[in-house]
Amino acid sequence: MLIQEIIRRKRDGKPLEQAEIDAFATGLADGTVTDAQASALAMAIFFRGMAPAERAALTLAMAHSGDIMDWSNAGLDGPVLDKHSTGGVGDKVSLILAPIVAACGGYVPMISGRGLGHTGGTLDKLDAIPGYRSLPDNDTFARAVKNAGCAIIGATGNLAPADKRLYAIRDTTGTVESLDLITASILSKKLASGLDGLVMDVKFGNGAFMAAFEDAEQLAESIVDVANDAGLPTVALMTDMNEALGRTAGNALETAEAIAALRGDNPDPRLMAVTRALAAELIVLGQLAPDTETAGRMIDAVLADGRAADHFGRMVATLGGPADLIDRPADHLTAAPVAVPVAPADTGIVATVDTRALGLAVVALGGGRRRPEDTVDHRVGLSEIAGIGESVAPDGAPLAVVHAADETAAAEAARAVAAAFTVGAKGRESAPQRGPLVARRLPRLLA
Repeated sequence: MLIQEIIRRKRDGKPLEQAEIDAFATGLADGTVTDAQASALAMAIFFRGMAPAERAALTLAMAHSGDIMDWSNAGLDGPVLDKHSTGGVGDKVSLILAPIVAACGGYVPMISGRGLGHTGGTLDKLDAIPGYRSLPDNDTFARAVKNAGCAIIGATGNLAPADKRLYAIRDTTGTVESLDLITASILSKKLASGLDGLVMDVKFGNGAFMAAFEDAEQLAESIVDVANDAGLPTVALMTDMNEALGRTAGNALETAEAIAALRGDNPDPRLMAVTRALAAELIVLGQLAPDTETAGRMIDAVLADGRAADHFGRMVATLGGPADLIDRPADHLTAAPVAVPVAPADTGIVATVDTRALGLAVVALGGGRRRPEDTVDHRVGLSEIAGIGESVAPDGAPLAVVHAADETAAAEAARAVAAAFTVGAKGRESAPQRGPLVARRLPRLLA
């Protein structure tokens, strides 16, 4: 079957047959489909879209392009669960959630990705940890899940290999935002992971791939429908990404913030609210608690007594990282040589944030990729990012602090960061109102 004919059919708006989709996924996995052909078909899908049946077929074909994990003989005494986000700026929820769920009795074999476009990738954050093996073999992966209760890794050599190739191509060809490709990419990895339950964090807002709420809602419905039809119980929460999540954006900085949150060191309230909501849904989905209120109390307990932090530390050590990372993160997470506060022009209150622009500033610093082969500088990024409704001042709280490799890069990033914020007059009667952090749950709870 000629791949160029498959491209032509989709280019002309015709639905692809099961055999054509299977051939494309197989060609991605074995290399017979070139990068140029994969890019062309991705762009055709981006513009022409796929019917629900096509989308489901692509998801399953990519899931079965390699190995399917089987946990039945792994000796696990709890459910196999996972969480995935559609991507945002400053989103380090996975690093906090996975050990929380593990401490509550679940097992979390989390297959994550690297940065896409303006958003940071969970794997890039973990690669900031010296020695951490984000691409272990399947035996090591399984051992880490059993020993630590969680293991966050990338798609290994033969786990959803079709997605591994297409994921990198989408990042650099302007096809990241395709609902069909996002659905297939996320769920192919999750279906290959042998899960008992999945919770999705579907972002909306100016820092999300699906900025419009309606588009994000359509994506959430697509993921929930395809996953549940494929036999994977799935819940999605739609969460706000009109500002950065947490106080940092950039790989080592976000990893440090996640560790601080696990230790209870003044965690950002919005970051923890999203983490708790998603973790509670997953704990209930895994039948570890009867309802989210009970799950919330379990989450509080494992954070307070250090069990969640301990599971993160065990995961890192099992996968080759330093055994004392939780206790001494600053000794292992390399800092950028230049740190420059970005002051506002006037004293005032943050009214709006162009969150996507903040993500692009991190990419420009070297914290993301313009091309698949680019090397990421894990040191760079932003910290102390101001949130909507917070006071900033030229001689006080900054808009953010830029962490850069040199003064020139820092100055360029500072200009981009300053332009991303709108600051209103100080002292007005009411600060800008944030929308709901969790806007919708899918499927809806029955009354």
